Amino acid sequence: MADRKVIITIAPTGGMADKSVTPHLPTQPQEIADDVVRCWEAGASIVAVHARRPDDGATCDPEIYGRINELIRSRSDIIINNSTGGGISGDMVATLPDGRQEISFEQRIKGTLAGAEMCTFDPQMQCMHRGDLELLMDTSWSRCLELAQAMKDRGIKPEWEVMSLSDLVWVKDLIALGYDQPPYYINIVLGTHKLMSGATPYTPKDLQRFVEDLPENSLFCVSGIGPAQLPSSVHSLILGGQARVGLEDNIYYTRGRLATNLELVERMVRILRELNLEPATPAEAREMLGLAQPSTVAPAASAPPATTQAR
Repeated sequence: MADRKVIITIAPTGGMADKSVTPHLPTQPQEIADDVVRCWEAGASIVAVHARRPDDGATCDPEIYGRINELIRSRSDIIINNSTGGGISGDMVATLPDGRQEISFEQRIKGTLAGAEMCTFDPQMQCMHRGDLELLMDTSWSRCLELAQAMKDRGIKPEWEVMSLSDLVWVKDLIALGYDQPPYYINIVLGTHKLMSGATPYTPKDLQRFVEDLPENSLFCVSGIGPAQLPSSVHSLILGGQARVGLEDNIYYTRGRLATNLELVERMVRILRELNLEPATPAEAREMLGLAQPSTVAPAASAPPATTQAR
């Protein structure tokens, strides 16, 4: 008997990397779906979906999300989690009146419109830099309320994305206002500190502090970025958490060798079993998270929520 079941999330694409850094990155609906189905067959129970335009630019276009979701659902029962973080290219970049650029909130909130069971929720006020590109990640309190209400109206469970201990303050405040029901699902993102202001590196001590500060009745996983993915995932398991792998967070299998999403899932399943753990099926993961089974999942909304214009 396994000690417990573990939810494995596969994050196949993300909103930053492109095929110039790894040819294994799936970006178009059919190749994303094909990759996800392989990972589901290997043991993944949640997919963290990012959408891309035909030119591979990042987007939260609900039609593209809807096509990806449809292709995945036609072949698997994996839990679909659409991003409302978007990315750093394509539709996601908006220019403000003063010339600065931000990750468009107007676009981000569209991630709630494609009928996903879960959506990511980033309660950050950050500045992100990558080379010459600087982008604001402006999820002010009013925008948090707007995004939370959009998810609540559509029966979407948030996956709370926390990059610093201060992010947990707003998560707890939003939970207290009734925008989520237990168990809460928290994704602790560690290792973006060289790209994003206020983010936290992965160290065992830092992860322990996050876990100790989580809301009661929480499940958690860890997004370890780059070389932090493997050690932070194993550490998450040791602390009683879930697992997340994928090319969104880390493109290498070992130093200098590019990974595939399937390889990363297969390795995590092997590690689980060495620790006397077992990957949860999507049905078991839904039960753990308090989600409806697929036959009762609400369809996509027909009209978008009111949005705050980019400032």
